[in-house]
Amino acid sequence: MRATPPPPDFTTYLSKQVPAVQPVLVELRKYILMAAPNATELINYGIPAFALVKGGNRDQQIMIAGYRHHVGMYPHPAVIAKFGHELAGYKTGKGSVQFPINYPLPQQLIMDMVRYRLEILAPPC
Repeated sequence: MRATPPPPDFTTYLSKQVPAVQPVLVELRKYILMAAPNATELINYGIPAFALVKGGNRDQQIMIAGYRHHVGMYPHPAVIAKFGHELAGYKTGKGSVQFPINYPLPQQLIMDMVRYRLEILAPPC
């Protein structure tokens, strides 16, 4: 049995998602890019990723993924720890958060998390 190749880009990844998840992923992507306009989009581990620094490896990326009932965001364990109080109403893991698709995305929180991730990648001098 041959493994399915990863999608080449966000648009292709999006087209494979259930219709209810698609606009939520588009919105999540929008908020990430608003907070990190210089991020480079790519596919990593078969899901959309945003390298926050040029050529950024996995530890310098934020990833997102679509599921039947939620979208996942994988910013980094330090981000989840920092925003733990604000994320209390969401299911979280060590480095992930799940946003249900039947509730509005927390735009400001998402953007704050991305900005914090940028900050800890390149602390001010």
